[in-house]
This record gives sequence, C-alpha cells and structure tokens, in this order.
Amino acid sequence: MLLFLMTFVIPILVALVQSFTRTRYAGTYGQEGTTQVFAGLDNYATALGNAGFTQSIGRVLLFGVVQVSVMIAAATVLALLLESASARWPGLFRALYFMPYGVPGVIATILWSFLYIPGLSPVVDALEVVGIQYEFLAEGNVLWSIANIVTWAYTGYNMLIIIAQLKAIPSDVYEAAKVDGAGPLRIAASIQIPLIRPALLLTIVFSIIGTLQLFAEPQVLATITPAVDTEYTPNYSAYTWAFQYNDYGVAAAEAVIIALTAFTLSFVFLTATTRRRGQ
Repeated sequence: MLLFLMTFVIPILVALVQSFTRTRYAGTYGQEGTTQVFAGLDNYATALGNAGFTQSIGRVLLFGVVQVSVMIAAATVLALLLESASARWPGLFRALYFMPYGVPGVIATILWSFLYIPGLSPVVDALEVVGIQYEFLAEGNVLWSIANIVTWAYTGYNMLIIIAQLKAIPSDVYEAAKVDGAGPLRIAASIQIPLIRPALLLTIVFSIIGTLQLFAEPQVLATITPAVDTEYTPNYSAYTWAFQYNDYGVAAAEAVIIALTAFTLSFVFLTATTRRRGQ
C-alpha cells in the first residue's frame, strides 16, 4: 500500500495540484526568488487555447483509429496461426514476434530511421528504382512512419495476451467442433474469436492509452525531420512546456487533460462494447 501511494497516488495528486498553480518570479529574471500562487483554470485555458496541443490530440486520435485497428488485427491473426494445430515451431515464432517489444522505443526509432532517410535507406532506393518517389519523413507521411514503428514494436506483445486467452479455451470445445465437421476457419470464426473477446478488449484499451502516451518516437524523429515539431503529440507538448518553457503548471494541466482523455475513451469503448454484448 505504501509503495502504491508513493508511486501512483501521490504523483497524481501533485500533478493535479500543480495544474492549478503558476510560478510568480520576483525580480526581472526571478533572481529574487519564486513563489507558487493559485492560478485557477488559467493553465487549462492556456493548454486548450494552444493550437499545437489541441492539434496533437486530434493527430493521435487519427493515429489510434488506424494504427490500433491494424495492430490488433495483425496480433489476432498471428495468435490464431501460432495456436492452430498445424503450426510448426510455435515457440520459436512466438519469441521472434515478441522480440521487438524488448527494444526500447528510442532505439527502435533510430533503427527504423535508417530505413526512412533518403540516401541511407535501401527501401527508398528500391522504390526509386521502380519509379516510386516516397518520402517517409515528409509532413503527410511521418505520422504513418511512426505508426509503422509502434506496430512493429507492440504487435508481438498483444499477440501474447491473445495467445494466453486462446490457451484457456477447453480442449473439449475443439473436439466437439471437429466432431461436428468444423474446419480451421469455422473454428476460428465461431469459437476462438468470440471466446478471446476479453483479451481483445484488454489489448484495445491498452493500445488506446498507449496512443495518447506517444513520446519517444516523435522526439527522436524531430531531430531529423522538420515535419515533427515539439508539440507533435500531447505527451511531447507537455514535456516541451515543462522542460523548454519551464512552465510546469501548463505542463501539469496538459498531463491531466491527457489522462482524462485516455480515461474517457477507454470508458466509452468498454461501455459501448459491453452494451452491444448485452444486446
């Protein structure tokens, strides 16, 4: 309980309190000291009035709709293939698909950037040979280049969650389906996918939360492309306000808004899927 309070509850309360305060500087440059004063909702007004921050929320919502859908679909297909009766070396392939999750986001972005930069990327060179000019780090494409990195890193992680749910399905269910003449596709559509629904919901909720927490990938790519600014994602915006503008009140307000957005999206998604299931 003490560990939970120190690492979870207290930091949240501190951020919440700080979001309602601002720093007052004594002297021209604050050389005479600083004091924390109550700011009311001014920090939230600044955050919501910041076009960069609001645009970053819309950007990651679009990112989430596309990237989460593709990633969960890929993780589900991989899990079903690896748990099929005809799968060969499933343990080996589970480990291979999971390995990218062990690569830190910064390292993964650096590795992928070599495949995105013209002159260094064999992919770009191969596309140019066939007459295709595609800039992975252009303003309209960089978001999907980030989505590719995130999908590569987290598909295997979500796959393992789904596999764990698949292993919980009783073997009697499969035997009864085979007696009734059900083939692999029928078993997947009528038995496996409906029974792994809790795992799918869990992975989708985790992915929604993770989408709003995007930080390492845009921060690294910002050093090599002007298409990514310091407020490209909500988390990056909060980091910028805290450590570049030294305005911790606005940074805390943005952090609270991000947390509330993640909670609201997760709650709405779970409520909608639960009601649909009840109907």
